[in-house]
Amino acid sequence: MGAIRRWSAGAGRASGALAVVAFVSLWWLATATVLAPVGRAPGGEVGTFPTPGQIVAKLVEDGAAFHWRNLSLTLAEAGQGYLWGNGVALLLAALVLLAPRAEGVVTQVAVVSYSVPTVAIGPVVALVVGAPATGEPSGTAVFLAAMSVFFTTLTGALAGMRAADRASLDLVTVYGGTRWHRLVKVQAVAALPSIMTALRIAVPAAFLGAIIGEYVGQVDRGLGPVMVNAQQSLEVARLWGVALLSGLVAGAGFVLVGRLGALVTPWARDGRTS
Repeated sequence: MGAIRRWSAGAGRASGALAVVAFVSLWWLATATVLAPVGRAPGGEVGTFPTPGQIVAKLVEDGAAFHWRNLSLTLAEAGQGYLWGNGVALLLAALVLLAPRAEGVVTQVAVVSYSVPTVAIGPVVALVVGAPATGEPSGTAVFLAAMSVFFTTLTGALAGMRAADRASLDLVTVYGGTRWHRLVKVQAVAALPSIMTALRIAVPAAFLGAIIGEYVGQVDRGLGPVMVNAQQSLEVARLWGVALLSGLVAGAGFVLVGRLGALVTPWARDGRTS
């Protein structure tokens, strides 16, 4: 079984690499032919759809210092929002199990946070929070990042905790355990796979929320302002490059938390329940 699992994992990685190569090849072919600007010679001006080579060339031209200066601030905002949003969600999930009467209020708050579009509430938050100091993380970006992850983590944690084995819960109760003992000894452990899945999904959500917050948060640097400036100055290759860089960073975080989840919950990876 171990050999089969390793072979399947290797085959999956190989197919993923081939898919990436095929996608880039098709992109390059399309941008050099049907999506090329009218009258453009191969390798000439950058159109609305730049080739992968033009995007990479612009990324190299801008330099690592330029990208890190903006990426580091967005990462700080997304990281703070990730911790706040997930932390509050996990605390409220535990509160619901310890005090079931709070479920109605917590659920309503979660639904409202999920239903309100971030682009709509962003300007309101920016007015309340105000502009950050030069070079400092935007409170608006942090808030929207936290808001983007709150619902997913809360619902994932509650679903996992409620899926705990009933016999184990009854055993803790028989031995005089309280709701707190049931939560810590049984429900929290049972919910770990669901929680880790929610935390993995929350990574790109927090990153996207931070970038949206930068659009309205009156910040002077970050990936959001870079994309806005690139769009306004018609720097198409830079706009695509920063967008792809954002996707790569968010995807890397997604994979990293997924690997961490596999280490924390090996029984879930192997298909066991306990």
